[in-house]
Amino acid sequence: MKINKLFILIALLLQNILLQAATIDSVVIKSKSMNKEIGALVIKPQNYSLSQNQYPVVYILHGYSDTYRMFYKKVPKLTFYADVMNIIIVCPDGGYSSWYVDSPSDKSYQYETHISSELIEFIDAQYRTRKNPQSRAITGLSMGGHGALLMAINHPETFGAAGSMSGGVDLTFKPKSWHISKRLGEYEKNTALWQKNSVFHQIQKLQGKNTALIIDCGKDDFFYGINLKLHDKMLQLGINHDFIIRPGEHSWVYWKSSIEYQMLFFYKYFYPEN
Repeated sequence: MKINKLFILIALLLQNILLQAATIDSVVIKSKSMNKEIGALVIKPQNYSLSQNQYPVVYILHGYSDTYRMFYKKVPKLTFYADVMNIIIVCPDGGYSSWYVDSPSDKSYQYETHISSELIEFIDAQYRTRKNPQSRAITGLSMGGHGALLMAINHPETFGAAGSMSGGVDLTFKPKSWHISKRLGEYEKNTALWQKNSVFHQIQKLQGKNTALIIDCGKDDFFYGINLKLHDKMLQLGINHDFIIRPGEHSWVYWKSSIEYQMLFFYKYFYPEN
């Protein structure tokens, strides 16, 4: 009898823990700019349904050829970060090869507009968010790292903090690769357009801004060189940022570790008093 009561007590405790764990919503957003529906994952902290609090939001952009589900699939610990940091995490879809730019030739690839405007409006309308740039951060890996920094450059009124993990921060690095030409045309014929949409060539716009920035890349990553060049350029321009170099390649082994540094950085940005 006592053993049965113990099992019941343990079951109730486990049920309570599960009920209070972070919850995940799979949402669909109607994009007016692209005239199609775009998916996203929204991770809410465990106390979301137990209070009327408003929460900071971290947006995480996926890499080339992935989808919005990939980051959580590879890093389910995102629920832990949402709980511990008391934040909402959003993983939006950026298309197969958007590089998070607005393509002038392909109206189905207007992902800068979607992320910086349509997605933000949807999340702020549907969830209890803190609706100011000091409570929004954006980061991503590889293609998503480029996208996150580009959003911070072009939309400082929206994102107060940004990060990049192994980011392809210079689109002109390998212009024949990763379908970038499908979004911006051939590099030789559209050099100015490529540079207009490339983080490395636009980073000077952050001079004098208060955007909190964190950039990291593995020493053995094929994007290491262009990240180092970006770091040097930002130093020359006097743009404050954290720059982290660690052993690692362009892989999920590295990104699973990298996201911990990024989330700690954003936590300190959201809650400087802690």
